[in-house]
Amino acid sequence: MKKIRLADVELEVLDQGAGRPILFVHGFPLDHSMWNAQLAALPSGWRAIAPDLRGCGRSQVTPGTVSMEQLADDLAGVLDALEVREPIVYCGLSMGGYVAWQFIKKHAARLRGLVLCDTRSAADTPEAVQSRMKMLNHVLRAGTTYVAEAMMPRLFAPESFQRIGGETERIRRLILSSSPEAIAATLRGIAARPDSTPDLGSIAVPTLVVVGEHDAITSADEMRGVAAAIPGAQFEVIPDAGHMAPMENPPVFNALLAVFLARLPN
Repeated sequence: MKKIRLADVELEVLDQGAGRPILFVHGFPLDHSMWNAQLAALPSGWRAIAPDLRGCGRSQVTPGTVSMEQLADDLAGVLDALEVREPIVYCGLSMGGYVAWQFIKKHAARLRGLVLCDTRSAADTPEAVQSRMKMLNHVLRAGTTYVAEAMMPRLFAPESFQRIGGETERIRRLILSSSPEAIAATLRGIAARPDSTPDLGSIAVPTLVVVGEHDAITSADEMRGVAAAIPGAQFEVIPDAGHMAPMENPPVFNALLAVFLARLPN
């Protein structure tokens, strides 16, 4: 792991391998380790860059509101600090997809390809905003136990708790160890994110859209609609997986990713 200092925050970033860069962007409220199975199986000729976003993992916390635009700019700053000049493949899950829309809007020239996992382009409904504010108030008042209890059954398909129980438990502990202030700041940013659906038609790089068969947060139908709106996008459903599809079924996800990467133009 490397420490990268940006203007107002220090981030922890995994940087491994050599070749064309692929940027792995984790979901909320996780860290880069959700991509362990992909980092271990990445084809040769690729350089993996996997940051802990601000307030997550071992990166520094910034209280207040952490917007998706700020996180996108952080990622551009990480690439600058690592002297990555060539276009990247951006691979993001859930909140990592929310950040992707802002990265595309502000840093489209830095993209070679796009992998969107279990995310959505629409803004939060009023009911979803209310739910996030409820979680925010709970976490500031009583800590992160409420977040873990609320999110764990929705992150993973029911059978995953038996099949990959060690990994689901690791994620539970990761959520419990998160900073309440950081969770609150990120929840404010997620709740305030704009609707990016009108922008999907302007995405001009090869795109792979994947979703877990049993995703309880973002349905397969919703992600099929996202893929249909992106010119030329490939859509795939990951069997035996929920919202954390890359963790729950790495063999299928990694095979799809490897084929997608191999087909990208140089």
